[in-house]
Amino acid sequence: MKVHHVNCGTMCPLARRWVNGDGGLFERGAMVAHVLIVEAPHGLVLVDTGFGTGDLAEPRRLGPLNTFATPTLSPDETALARVRALGHDPGDVRDIVVTHLDLDHAGGLGDFPRARVHLFRPEHAAAMARASRQERQRYVPAQWAHGPDWVLHEPEGERFFGLESVRAIPETSDEVLIVPLVGHTRGHSGVAVKSERGWLLHAGDAYFHRDEIHRAPPRCPLGLRMFQSIVAVDDGSRRHNQERLRELHAREPEVRIFSAHDPVELEGQPR
Repeated sequence: MKVHHVNCGTMCPLARRWVNGDGGLFERGAMVAHVLIVEAPHGLVLVDTGFGTGDLAEPRRLGPLNTFATPTLSPDETALARVRALGHDPGDVRDIVVTHLDLDHAGGLGDFPRARVHLFRPEHAAAMARASRQERQRYVPAQWAHGPDWVLHEPEGERFFGLESVRAIPETSDEVLIVPLVGHTRGHSGVAVKSERGWLLHAGDAYFHRDEIHRAPPRCPLGLRMFQSIVAVDDGSRRHNQERLRELHAREPEVRIFSAHDPVELEGQPR
C-alpha cells in the first residue's frame, strides 16, 4: 500500500528549547500533527486526522490548547485539504484509524462522515464518559457530533513483532493493525501499516520527541518530558510502553517508528 505522510496541524508552543531541544526559551517551538493517508485496495485509510474544518470554524472548542500550543489552524493543513491535494475525493476515505481521540487527533473526523472510525474499545469508552476534569478538556464531543460509524476493537489478536496487536481493517489483508500502547490515555494505541517500503508504526503520543526512542540513552526536552507526565492517565504504563518501543526499535530496525508531533520525524519520512 502507498502511504503519504502529511501534517494536519502545525502548533507553535512557547519555549522552543524545552519543546524541540534547540533554539531559545523565548522562541516559538514547532510541532506537527503527523497523519497518514494510505492508498488501500478498497479506498483510502487515514491514520489520525489532526485538526478539521470544524476546529477552524470554531477554534474556541479547542480550549486551553489554543493558549499553550498555539495551533495555526490553516485550511491547507486539514486532512480534507490534504486528501484533495493528492487528487482524491473525500468520499474515497473509507476508514479512519485513530491512535486516540484527543482533540488534536480527532478534529477531522467530521470531514469524512461516511468513513468507519476504528479505535481501541477502552479509548472510545473513556472519550464517551469524560469522567475526569482532564478528560473533559482533552475530548471534544463536537468533533464526533455527526455520529461516526464506530468500529471498536478489543485488546486481543495477533502479535506485531512481539507486541500485542489487533487487526483493524479486514480489507487490507492484515496490513493495518492497532497496537495497544496505553498510558497517555486509557485506550491509547499505535497503528501499524504495511507500506510499499515495509512496516510503519505510528506511535501517536506514546512519545513526543525522537530522542526518546532513537537515542541511547534516551532523552527528552524538559517541557515535553513534564507535559507527558502531567497529561498521562497512567504514567507508569506510558513509561513502560516507551521502553517497549525502544526495545522494538533496537530489535527490529526495519520497522519505522514515529510519533505524532515531532516535525523532524515527519520531515524524514520518504515521500
